[in-house]
Amino acid sequence: MLATLCSATVVGVEALFVQVEVDVSFGLPAFAVVGLPDASVRESRDRVRSAIRNSGFDFPQHKVTINLAPADVRKAGSSFDLPIAVGILAASGLLRQRHVSDLVLVGELSLDGSILPSRGILPIAIATRREHRGGLLLPAANVAEAKVVGDLAVTPVRSLAEAVNAVNDPASVPIEVNIVPSVRQASTDGLDLADVRGQLLARRALEVAAAGGHNLLLVGPPGSGKTMMARRLPGVLPPLSFDEALEVTAVHSVSGILQPGAGLVADRPFRAPHHTISEAALVGGGSNPRPGEISLAHQGVLFLDEFAEFSRRALEVLRQPLEEGNVTVSRALRSVVFPARFMLVAAMNPCPCGLLGDEVRVCRCTADQIRRYQGRISGPLRDRIDLVIRVPPAPVTTDALAASGEASSAVRTRVLGARERQAARADAAGIRVNAGLQGRAVWRHCAPDRHGRRLLDEAVRRMGLSARALDRVLKVARTIADLEGSDAVSGPHVAEALQYRTDL
Repeated sequence: MLATLCSATVVGVEALFVQVEVDVSFGLPAFAVVGLPDASVRESRDRVRSAIRNSGFDFPQHKVTINLAPADVRKAGSSFDLPIAVGILAASGLLRQRHVSDLVLVGELSLDGSILPSRGILPIAIATRREHRGGLLLPAANVAEAKVVGDLAVTPVRSLAEAVNAVNDPASVPIEVNIVPSVRQASTDGLDLADVRGQLLARRALEVAAAGGHNLLLVGPPGSGKTMMARRLPGVLPPLSFDEALEVTAVHSVSGILQPGAGLVADRPFRAPHHTISEAALVGGGSNPRPGEISLAHQGVLFLDEFAEFSRRALEVLRQPLEEGNVTVSRALRSVVFPARFMLVAAMNPCPCGLLGDEVRVCRCTADQIRRYQGRISGPLRDRIDLVIRVPPAPVTTDALAASGEASSAVRTRVLGARERQAARADAAGIRVNAGLQGRAVWRHCAPDRHGRRLLDEAVRRMGLSARALDRVLKVARTIADLEGSDAVSGPHVAEALQYRTDL
């Protein structure tokens, strides 16, 4: 007999519904899975056979054929275990109905019949509601993740026996109808800018970067506090909106890093990959493309410490995502698009030994060594960084160590005020931060007064600013004006913005 059920797979960060067709017919015992399955799906044969028998059911001693449609899309992952097992039982006559089209089933089976959590549940739940499917039957460990999507009937199950009962008699299993949750207040993990002593210019640059979503590069000797300040940046950023939290949670769900039982992600991501990372791990990739670090940092911060130690290829792949806010990973069978709108915060030494410009310790690097070291950051990538700050050695005196800087809460209040002004100017494209302004929108919202124009003309002549660099200066100046609550971009705002475009 033939049975059909509905399941889903994730392509990029979007879900694709898959029809699971199960045919149990007379013939020599065999178990075949067709429909372009990968190794993880083909291995489900052994898991399903053991799970069915250990759950107290009889596995049919006939020819079993599984078709996963559409057949031209590669199927990956273990979440097809549950619909395949239920489909075999339905085709064997152990279920009341052999064709279940109004319920989406996902879940990985253990050999004892228990159901393990699966990745990518949130995109599947979003697609289930969008396509007006009857509901979602999923592992109990993923129910909090699915609850993120409102107005969706969710049936959590812990074993194959429970799943069979839920399909046979839906009234006997509690069904949860989700209500859209609110985003809880993000945690700061105890990291506060009050811990930073001195470094007033770097603190100011950090505030400007947070207010406008700008990219930032901190250049200074070891121990000057570059990493310390960067790790405190999420504490001054505004909380995620519901839509932003939904995007972040979906990426984390697809990547499999969302903890079982976790719901909506509330904290802005902070990703700090090691400088030995490959370009594929940074931007995403693989035969079945997965998000990379830049997508895991979506709506948050990507911190690259020891910036000049990253490989040239890894750094150059950042150029397109920094401009467009997404990354396209192309493979022979498909191309997927991952979101990648993040703040780039990088830190590096001024020279190989790190002591260039130190007033006490002597730098012994040659001019050629310094030039090669700083040359690892290409001009096009440098053009995409809005603020470059020289961070001097941190003061090491008893008075300086005892003093306390301004707390993150005070800085965050000003950042929130600036973000609200930017949100009020948001255009039809939905750009809500100054760093995301493109084309005509830059001059429409960031055009300076007469004094500011003179300063820009002089800067172009003396500093050799490119058109892209000029736009970024204007966007930083607009952010500085927003922090002051000013509607106009004046000369002092442009002057401060130009101050942040120092050479390495």
